[in-house]
Amino acid sequence: MRPRSLAFRLLPPLVGWCAVVAAALQAASPLRTLLVVAFLLAGPGAAVVRVCAPALHRYRASEHDGFARDSDLLEQLVLTLFLSVSAAVVCATALLATGAFSGLRVLMLLAAATTLAACCPGLTGRAPAARASSPPEKGTVT
Repeated sequence: MRPRSLAFRLLPPLVGWCAVVAAALQAASPLRTLLVVAFLLAGPGAAVVRVCAPALHRYRASEHDGFARDSDLLEQLVLTLFLSVSAAVVCATALLATGAFSGLRVLMLLAAATTLAACCPGLTGRAPAARASSPPEKGTVT
């Protein structure tokens, strides 16, 4: 594994654990706010999108004046944002339902999930197998 890809792979969990440590700072600290907001908006989603990226590249947009490159980047950014926010909402809801909600617990749970996602290998980008089409047989209901 190249050092650059390892750095990109471990960046979201590192930011997540830094946000957990930053939770010990004063409530109005700009550093605390920056780390926590950056992690909640991009951390878990970036780790999951990295795992799913080869499978996402299977269905690329058609090449037309750089549209495919830009649309793939935009797709990854939007997925990162929405997956991160969704993960935060699911974690907070689960902790609320169990009566164990706190901001620090949400951060710790998300940082652990992000670390787990960063350790997972990427999905394969295999193309779906082509199936031969055949007409339905007489007398069968489809």
